Amino acid sequence: MNRPSNLTRREFLRLSGLGLGGLAVSSLLSACGLTLEPDTLVPLGSTAAPASGLATPSSTGELVEISLRAARASYDILPGGKTRVWQYQASLLQGPPASLQTLPDSYLGPILRLRRGQMLKVHFENQINEPSIIHWHGLSVPDEMDGHPRHAIEHGQSYTYEFPILNRAGTYWFHPHPHQRTGPQVYYGLAGLLIVSDDEEAALGLPAGDFDLPLVIQDRIFDSQNQLDYAANPMTGFFGDQILVNGQVDYILEAAAAPYRLRLLNGSNARIYKLAWDDGAPLTVIATDGGLLEKPVERDYVTLAPGERAELYADFSADPVGTQRSLVSLAFEGRGGGMGGMMGGSAAGLPQGTKMDILRSKITRAGQAGPGLPERLSAPGFFAVQDAVNARRPRRFDLTMHMAGLINGRTFEMESVASDEVVRLGDLEVWEFANLGGGGMSMMGGSDQPHPMHIHNVQFQVLERRLEGGLPRAYNTLSDGFVDSGWKDTVLVMPGEAVRLLVKFDHYVGLYLYHCHNLEHEDGGMMRNYRVESRG
Repeated sequence: MNRPSNLTRREFLRLSGLGLGGLAVSSLLSACGLTLEPDTLVPLGSTAAPASGLATPSSTGELVEISLRAARASYDILPGGKTRVWQYQASLLQGPPASLQTLPDSYLGPILRLRRGQMLKVHFENQINEPSIIHWHGLSVPDEMDGHPRHAIEHGQSYTYEFPILNRAGTYWFHPHPHQRTGPQVYYGLAGLLIVSDDEEAALGLPAGDFDLPLVIQDRIFDSQNQLDYAANPMTGFFGDQILVNGQVDYILEAAAAPYRLRLLNGSNARIYKLAWDDGAPLTVIATDGGLLEKPVERDYVTLAPGERAELYADFSADPVGTQRSLVSLAFEGRGGGMGGMMGGSAAGLPQGTKMDILRSKITRAGQAGPGLPERLSAPGFFAVQDAVNARRPRRFDLTMHMAGLINGRTFEMESVASDEVVRLGDLEVWEFANLGGGGMSMMGGSDQPHPMHIHNVQFQVLERRLEGGLPRAYNTLSDGFVDSGWKDTVLVMPGEAVRLLVKFDHYVGLYLYHCHNLEHEDGGMMRNYRVESRG
């Protein structure tokens, strides 16, 4: 099933030749299916980033074309026999060779490395025995390119994606999004990283090349035959008993005595991580979901929910060869005041909140100090405080569990959109996700669950968090690790908490999703459509 692309390469190059002035940008976006109001365009000479956190395309017009298929494979993950997995397999058809990379000795991936302003064209082929489709998590793309489950294709069919890279530099990712099968498809291996760079980031001199390391954290269960066991609880999610980093158990980061950029993705289905160095050294965070922070922040630990990303600046330059330390997930308190599994989990896995080793770093060779970390990293172009005051009346979304996940009492319907789920292109809105319990499922662990909420097609600001009841002790064991000062596309809403977001619906009209990124909650119905309509 081949979908017509919304913007041809010839059209993009033609517009690029015009220098992408205001008229050219407007034409470009219209070709992609946009109906952009003139007052939302950002002048080319502006030094501030667009207020949505997305960038006007550069004038490169360069096409990166990739063949990507979901297929079955086998890998040596544990000693004693290969593990059957599902895997994205890719080849580069056109573009710079560095655009397509692999994770060494891993079934995960590939890594797509792109620059803002490039055109990405992906020919996706489904070779697994069930419907699938790809969602480009964190990117702003036309609705037909977003991986909505209504576009899922069957075994043997294909789907062509083509869209410009609008987002600012950052760590994004891609994964399946078929209805009721996202959890198992991600679990069995279908996930890859998409890393965007731009000129603002390049000017900082951050660690690059071998010193820029992507680290995908996931938990898994293996049976006695080394096969993956998907023992998911629909009310609480899947929880494994082993941590894999980049698809490997007992991951060792063999490093030089030099600064590193560590790009962390929580690719787990449901597990939250409370990440810290075992020696108590602080973590220096330089970026979150939507790219670089305005300035670095330090945390004793970083809370990372499913779907979230955090980038760390880790300076090992003063460490002698042989130095070792571990990145761990600290224990945190769950529902009911107990430590560990009180937030629920499968019988076979370790409960949510269990302390777990993530990876071990080892200095194996000499290096050299870098230029240091700048005090200012980016001009993110956040909305002003008065923008929030002047935004439309907040939309509230109540998150409950009643045999399944519900948003405002509704479950997922493939193309249904309620009247309070329609927004206008260019509008700035306050959205509030409220996780205040209810549903009568506490004995099964169904209510009082944390919900990492993800909105497709946008990056947003976190305005405020309010604890309105529930479990303050549990909340306080994770809250100091929140990094809300950057652009986000996924936000953890703890039990008893209401979180307000400031979001602007720029660039595209169409049908998009918002949902819990606990994949079992998503598959169980805690997902809804919202529709962006043009003004007038």
